[in-house]
Amino acid sequence: MMPDPAALWAAVPLMSNVHASGDGRWAFWCWSGLAETDEVWCAPTDGSAPPERLTTGQDHFLIRDVSHDGMRLILAQSVHACEHDHLLLLDRSTGALSQLTPTQTSHYLYGGSFTRDDSAVIFTANFNYDRGEVTEGGWIWRQDLATGARTCLARSDTPFETGPRLSPDGTRLLWHRHEYAPAGTQLWVLGVDGGNAVEVLNLGPASNARGVWLDDDRIAFVADQDRRDGLGILTLSTGKVDWLAREPDLFPFECLAGTGADFACIVHEQSNTRAVLVDPKGAIRPMPNLSGRRSLLPHDALPGGGWLAEAYDADAPHDLVAVAADGTCTLLARAAPEPGRRHSRPQDFRWTSPDGRPMQGWLYRPEGVPRGLIAYVHGGPTWHSEDWVNPKIGFWVQMGYAVLDSNYRGSTGFGYDHREAVKEDGWGGREQADIRAGIEAALAAGIPGPVAVAGNSYGGFSSWCAITRHTDLVTAAIPMCGMYRLDIDYHETEMPHGRAYSEEMMGGTPEEFPEKYANASPGNFIDRIRGHVMIVHGLADSNVGPENTHVALRELTAAGIPHEAMLFENEGHGVFRRSNVETYLTRSAAFLERAFREGIRQD
Repeated sequence: MMPDPAALWAAVPLMSNVHASGDGRWAFWCWSGLAETDEVWCAPTDGSAPPERLTTGQDHFLIRDVSHDGMRLILAQSVHACEHDHLLLLDRSTGALSQLTPTQTSHYLYGGSFTRDDSAVIFTANFNYDRGEVTEGGWIWRQDLATGARTCLARSDTPFETGPRLSPDGTRLLWHRHEYAPAGTQLWVLGVDGGNAVEVLNLGPASNARGVWLDDDRIAFVADQDRRDGLGILTLSTGKVDWLAREPDLFPFECLAGTGADFACIVHEQSNTRAVLVDPKGAIRPMPNLSGRRSLLPHDALPGGGWLAEAYDADAPHDLVAVAADGTCTLLARAAPEPGRRHSRPQDFRWTSPDGRPMQGWLYRPEGVPRGLIAYVHGGPTWHSEDWVNPKIGFWVQMGYAVLDSNYRGSTGFGYDHREAVKEDGWGGREQADIRAGIEAALAAGIPGPVAVAGNSYGGFSSWCAITRHTDLVTAAIPMCGMYRLDIDYHETEMPHGRAYSEEMMGGTPEEFPEKYANASPGNFIDRIRGHVMIVHGLADSNVGPENTHVALRELTAAGIPHEAMLFENEGHGVFRRSNVETYLTRSAAFLERAFREGIRQD
């Protein structure tokens, strides 16, 4: 009996939350696909023992921090992946898993870092634990691990999406704040006791800076200024900012502090990830990739100038490797081979949008003549797709479909102008023309129709756009956790930075720009639908509220428009449990086969 491709692709191991212990002896990460939920694994960094599973949970685990000796971990978890996290402490010596903060669905908690002596944990939450009330902005809390006592260190009334970072000597915290404009991020430093809070880097109200400690006096950062992304170093004792490189010479994404003289900068360029090393004099050189995979992404530093890194491409599940200072790699974790799961290497595919902007995506071709084309749209839009493993894409390609994974305007990896271009129109603007132009280019390159569009989050919104706008081209759409009406999305999101993100992209609130929000909302144009729709949503989604889908189902039903729906009570912003992924893939295959067979309605 042939293995079920849906089951095989639902079980493909996906790696996340990679950390190293401070002494460099242990690697930790989360693996999905091997169990029903994301679980925590570890392995020695010298490769002397195979990976060991540390958790068994009813919900996904995330790793927030690791103690210096690797024997204790701060973990996060939320009910049904609703993203209302609580913190837990895992003690490897006893196997005990103790809860630190309450299970809840009212607020958000980011970070969770050990203090230098591992006696307490520091995090940010929009919650007043003393009064049991949700707060307007993020408050920094310190919790004693022995007594459970919590102390509020600092307060802000503005949105947040990160936790504080502890300085190497353990005396200060680096705090990312959004004080002036939705898109702007300023760097603040305060004492570990909460005192002496001061803004240390402000490159403009809308400039976005992201920093890490290099030592007790220097912070490496990536920021945009004068419409270019750049890499710099801030020296706290003098206030001096030294810019090391800017695009187009370098397309920096984030920095990683090293254990030796160098630090690393992750670079996203033309939707490929690579890393560079920066020496004390500011000289930049590529990090060698001897892993045997096409991309190498460092996640944490190891002693002696080494790195704990993810080595990957679309050819096989991603590997975890320890990279020595000379670039040699020690394999730490690799998924067992599965011959029934056929991976495909994508083509770097290029086209031009109607307004002349160059576009890039990844085109996957199946064995034999394709049964049709699926345009997969990544979420964000402030993110990008790469040459990497995506279970949905892999499954659809194995089922005989070609898949185009496009990096439309708004995507990262192509510099400031490409990323910010989506804001010129706001959501639902020319980025949708980018996606359509990519579909047309793939068809012109010999990929036969019919055409479907699918994706999660912003990809779900784009799927809705495609089935309501491109009715002459798109036969089917599978919007997952997508925005059906942007005014609903704005008011229903529970994320602390969710409404600020909408304001950044749309130029303001729905009340300030009602026509703009309405014209960009697919739900206002369902009368145009001539194709087939399968709506997917996790009912615990606190990012794009399920009310988007509830309204869509009511309105489609009232209008007599045929549709299917898959609603998962135990999922949040996406479908990630292994059994649910298998169900989704199986249903998507049946839906696509029927939709392509029946075609676009001609009424």
